[in-house]
Amino acid sequence: MRAALGLWRWRRNPLRRTTDLVEAWIALVAVVLLCVAAPLVGLRTGTSADETLRRAVRAQQEQRTPTTARVVRSADAPASGPRTAGSGGEERLRRSVVARWTAPDGSSRTGTVTTARRHSAPGDTFSLWTDRTGRPVAPPLRPDAARAHAITAGLTAALLTGLLVETVRRLALRRLVLLRYARLDRAWAATGPDWGRTGTGS
Repeated sequence: MRAALGLWRWRRNPLRRTTDLVEAWIALVAVVLLCVAAPLVGLRTGTSADETLRRAVRAQQEQRTPTTARVVRSADAPASGPRTAGSGGEERLRRSVVARWTAPDGSSRTGTVTTARRHSAPGDTFSLWTDRTGRPVAPPLRPDAARAHAITAGLTAALLTGLLVETVRRLALRRLVLLRYARLDRAWAATGPDWGRTGTGS
């Protein structure tokens, strides 16, 4: 980025090459894009994601209803018996149980659902979310989780934009370096055979 800082000085420098000026402008444009475009892209992406997720949260809250389910019996059992801390694993965090709950229309429903309770004896109760037809569904997305997802999307978009700008800048600089080497090779091919000879001005 020093090329951008020396842009004004290079305007009247007799040793300045055209590629030097191009390099300075590339660096200056890259700085502007990193400072302006990347944050704007991140802000726009985050705002759009936040609006979309807010609508999803509202829709889920309207379409899903919390209820209380009562355990009828366990629907499964560990294949190798209960695990202990000394056996190198943790007890299963989610269990399948046969439970009974009330649908939004007031009807009684019975089915197999999963619960985070480690021990679910018959008669135990736990919270359950259902849709409008009474089928078990996942809890609605929390507003704070939606906001976290939107922030993550915005930051990711800004980082990817910055990475794209830096990649393009490096590719352009590489192209300039190759162009300089090609010009140097042509100049040497023109003057090299006469290098050091008497009367050639060397």
